[in-house]
Amino acid sequence: MKISVNFELCESNALCCFAAPELFEVREDELLYVLNDNPPESQRANLEDAVNACPKRAISIDE
Repeated sequence: MKISVNFELCESNALCCFAAPELFEVREDELLYVLNDNPPESQRANLEDAVNACPKRAISIDE
């Protein structure tokens, strides 16, 4: 699976970081960074939580 982020929609509000801190990070520049574009299957539940937490629906999972 691959993480896709539409950075035009993303507001870097960090809700995904709370759901999946091993996959997402908002740094001092206030921008969202994906820490692992292709996470292992064991991270699917956390990634799905991050997708659902995003109020702008900027995150998706590509299979």
